[in-house]
Amino acid sequence: MSMSVAGGTTVVGAGEIAPYDAFKLHEGYSPDSKGKRKGPTELTAVDEHITHNEGMAIDDLEERPFFVKIDPRDGVVGALKKLDEQLQAKGEASILSKKEPITWVGEEITPGQVGLINHGGLPKLLLRPGRYPGMPLRNWIAREYLGTKTLSETVIEFQGLVIVQVSQNQAAVVADPQNNVFVIKNGGFVALSLVGSYNILAVIDQTHLSTVVKDKVTGATLGWTQEVKMTRNTGRGGGDREFVVALFLNIPANNCAILQKGNDFIIIRAGQHYVVDPSVTLRGMFTFGENQLEMSTKDIYTRDQVPVQLTIYLKWQLVEPLKLTTHGYATAYEALRDKTQSILTQVVSHLDYSAMIKSRQIGPDMTDDHADGNSAFLDALRTRAMDDLIEASIEYGIILKDLAVIDRQFKGDIAAAMDKLTTRALQAQVEAANVDRENSNSVKKEQGRLEVTRVQAQTKQQEADANAYAVVAAAKAAAEALAINAQAQAEATRLAAAADADAIRIKAAADKDIEDPFAREMNARRVE
Repeated sequence: MSMSVAGGTTVVGAGEIAPYDAFKLHEGYSPDSKGKRKGPTELTAVDEHITHNEGMAIDDLEERPFFVKIDPRDGVVGALKKLDEQLQAKGEASILSKKEPITWVGEEITPGQVGLINHGGLPKLLLRPGRYPGMPLRNWIAREYLGTKTLSETVIEFQGLVIVQVSQNQAAVVADPQNNVFVIKNGGFVALSLVGSYNILAVIDQTHLSTVVKDKVTGATLGWTQEVKMTRNTGRGGGDREFVVALFLNIPANNCAILQKGNDFIIIRAGQHYVVDPSVTLRGMFTFGENQLEMSTKDIYTRDQVPVQLTIYLKWQLVEPLKLTTHGYATAYEALRDKTQSILTQVVSHLDYSAMIKSRQIGPDMTDDHADGNSAFLDALRTRAMDDLIEASIEYGIILKDLAVIDRQFKGDIAAAMDKLTTRALQAQVEAANVDRENSNSVKKEQGRLEVTRVQAQTKQQEADANAYAVVAAAKAAAEALAINAQAQAEATRLAAAADADAIRIKAAADKDIEDPFAREMNARRVE
């Protein structure tokens, strides 16, 4: 398994920087397109010596005396044993103590720890867990027990012995005995400083760098940086001085950084990177996202020498930061500001104050009215300023997406007088509009009253119709009741008469059937 100094990040510090001609343009842009493009483009460095992912192999460092890389299979203990073998092969003192542990008395060392002994200024290590007794059970002459360290610690420095092991997110900046600086990531080494010391200058958390870089105009976060410095004595009269030996970069998504070496530039994409070459400097950080801002121009003179200051709205997107840097601008806003001032000066210098004062604001209804002679400023801004700015911004790697005039402030005596007249005219218009509004409100009130009266009349008519219908219905019901009552009485009389007649007939029939003369005589008398 091979481990590298660079790990999985970009290392700048080996090889040569690619010249400007070495940058390739992606498909979508052509130098012959005269400012026209199919879509956003990007400039990418192709020099593998600069934007490689492997970095300098740590195996190259193993050629140094008493320097052993940590193999993931053997760990720190295996590396220490290899270092001890190198020392003994060179006739140097061993760094591993030969003391045997016991279980019942002495200083305790648990698994995962290493005991530290100062043996006459040289390091001695206790690797086996257990208890180590003192005098007189063990020989401690010219030896001093100094406690324990955990084997998984990032950095252990003891009596010239250096143990370094960093995780995926860490980066250890190390200065070797010749003051050459290298960076260790995702691995480590052990070394004994018999031929010179290895100084651990810093251990960097690459996702939490100390310095935030913001766009000074828009306030957007462009990334984070952190410098690593080395202090060295510069000799007689110089004293101790600090030197920057490494620069770490953390660039968020959709952002980039520009590095410079001499007159050559390189673009670094989003991710975690570091620079150890002192001739390579950070030129700037940029974002590929959209930005928008309001800006005020300097005084611009019309054709009749009336000064005016414009407040404009800009919306843009930087797609080729290398072009912007090549022209010497630190931000896209600075390039747009200079070009906007220049182009607006050319446009306004051909317009009269009278034409501009009548165009108070930009809107879709005004910009589309080409028959209005007062829209000269708006048309000129639309057709000339916008087109010229779009073409000019492409030269700087910028896509201009929107431009609008928010406000205009005219200056000078003529402008002040015209403003007063214009203010009076506007006041008259406002008063006339207020009168029209009041008249309209009065008419609407009268119309409302008439509508209420009409509704009330309709309501009364409906109530009268309802009352009349109720009277007619009541009379009709009474007549029908009388007719039904009379018919019932007549039927009752007829039935009563029929019943009487039937009774008489029955009696007559009964009398007819009487045969006894006496009975007939008594019946006749009864009838009389």
